[in-house]
Amino acid sequence: MVKIIPAILTNSISEIEEKVSLIEGTLDSVQIDIIDGVYASNKTVDPSALEVIDTDVNIDFHLMTKNPVDWVEKCVTGGAERIIGQIELMDSQIDFVEKVTEVGAKVGLALNIDTPITKIAPEVLNSIDVVLVMGYSAGFGGQPLNPKALEKMKELKTLKQKANLTFTISLDGGVNLGNIKSIVEAGADEVAIGSLFNGDLKDNVNRYQTIISKE
Repeated sequence: MVKIIPAILTNSISEIEEKVSLIEGTLDSVQIDIIDGVYASNKTVDPSALEVIDTDVNIDFHLMTKNPVDWVEKCVTGGAERIIGQIELMDSQIDFVEKVTEVGAKVGLALNIDTPITKIAPEVLNSIDVVLVMGYSAGFGGQPLNPKALEKMKELKTLKQKANLTFTISLDGGVNLGNIKSIVEAGADEVAIGSLFNGDLKDNVNRYQTIISKE
């Protein structure tokens, strides 16, 4: 079944603590979005600040930053299980993948809505755990899904099959109950959803899982 991951975009540590506590016992992972004010105009928490959070939930850090490799150590301090970096302001995809692997975390690369999959360095395709496709322009939540994201996931699925690759395909942004079926059909292995916290988290997760299980 497609994995559902709640996504949190905020500059408040207390909000993250509160939301992570809601996830415990329902899902096993959370995605924390990190924005530096350079990649996008807003700014979120420093990942190292999350070291105060005591949880069994696996933490994914999604780095929307200039040169994400410079943020890897902070993510480790914050308890990262997986570190995913946007490639658009990344000096070297190879250096980023090597650094994250070196610190013992799982590693992923993320593509903004207008970034084609051909921008992924071929040398790292066998070394990454996940490719994250943005469903809309990275930086701010609550936007509608851009159809380009579905086409990109289809391309990634084809690439995986042809080259016998093992990375997970993730979609972040614009997911809702009305389009989750088409997202799964396009090739998503997992989805990051910020709106899961709108209302009752468990009820929202159950609604998605019910639709996904019919695929």
